[in-house]
Amino acid sequence: MKVLVPVKRVIDYNVKPRVKADGTGVDLANVKMSMNPFDEIAVEEAIRLREKGAATEVIAVSIGEQKAQETLRTALAMGADRAILVVTDEMPEPLAVAKILKAIVDEEQPGLVILGKQAIDDDSNQVGQMLAALTERPQGTFASKIEIDGDSVKVTREVDGGLETVSLKSPAIVTTDLRLNEPRYASLPNIMKAKSKPMAQKTAADYGVDVTPRLTVVKVEEPAKRSAGVKVADVDELIGKLKVLGVVE
Repeated sequence: MKVLVPVKRVIDYNVKPRVKADGTGVDLANVKMSMNPFDEIAVEEAIRLREKGAATEVIAVSIGEQKAQETLRTALAMGADRAILVVTDEMPEPLAVAKILKAIVDEEQPGLVILGKQAIDDDSNQVGQMLAALTERPQGTFASKIEIDGDSVKVTREVDGGLETVSLKSPAIVTTDLRLNEPRYASLPNIMKAKSKPMAQKTAADYGVDVTPRLTVVKVEEPAKRSAGVKVADVDELIGKLKVLGVVE
């Protein structure tokens, strides 16, 4: 069984994003970039499935500029077998990403697609669900545990009320949550081996997908800073201040 793992290049989670001076977006100049943390979890899970014998090949896919090769090389160093880079200068929206992935799924015919549940740069949480709809495959989102049993995939999901377990018939789509696993560090020998692993380069046009943005960002601004708290001497003063603020009557 092939496992397809889409990965995204995002601002490193340790870096505090800066808004551009003109408010048109986030400043990416000279900012450390890395693989989306949820996608790292997806890569790790795919590799573990291969190590257990449940999968035969792990294919990493990224959609973005040429620099996304670095992210794919990280996935290859972790243990992915080969990679596909879909080069585009546009920042594709979730629907365009899902359409490209759908075309790759049709071409590669993986038994399982594992994605991070969301990317930390936009927190859209849409691609996995859109891909499931486009491919008409069953989906298990927010997975904290994945088990392969023959032609079925058992997914334990994190939901508001606790945990829910669903059984999906393969081929299926799964999105990962934080508690699924702890991604491994790529060793130096594997980093060197990753340089020789195959990486195909495609464009969105090769898959017949238009990545022209359909949304326009009107303005980006940082959240308002919290004002300092105020100490009160007693309950009467607290109630008085709450009345001034209009919180209580």
